[in-house]
Amino acid sequence: MLLPNILLTGQLYDGYDEEYECPILDEDRVVDELENQMSEGGVIVDYHGCDFFPERWFHIVFVLQADNSVLYKRLETRGYNEKKLKDNIQCEIFQVLYEEALASYKEEIVHQLPSNKPEDLEDNINQILKWIEQWIKDHSS
Repeated sequence: MLLPNILLTGQLYDGYDEEYECPILDEDRVVDELENQMSEGGVIVDYHGCDFFPERWFHIVFVLQADNSVLYKRLETRGYNEKKLKDNIQCEIFQVLYEEALASYKEEIVHQLPSNKPEDLEDNINQILKWIEQWIKDHSS
């Protein structure tokens, strides 16, 4: 499930941030909107942060990381303004999202994956698929 798509189509935002040029997420409405889907299980959530999602929703959390030069080029290509670009790079330097994940969930379910080149994407998908297969084996009765 791609959260930005649900956010925009479900109008789960509360205004617009002019400085960062993006909608402001209404976290409570997002959690309310997703609760039924998440309780059914078998859902993958793709989002850049996690501290507002309930711990009970996840069996594993993957944090993608990129070298600053790679990330800078990606964000610049997306047309991010200077402040948004700088703040995102600083977040990566200080591993803010990884630290947020560690603070929000049990350490053993949080994993970092490299996201620098196209081969990393394939490797990450394979690693996630292996984890899913193992989880299904471990939880089948």
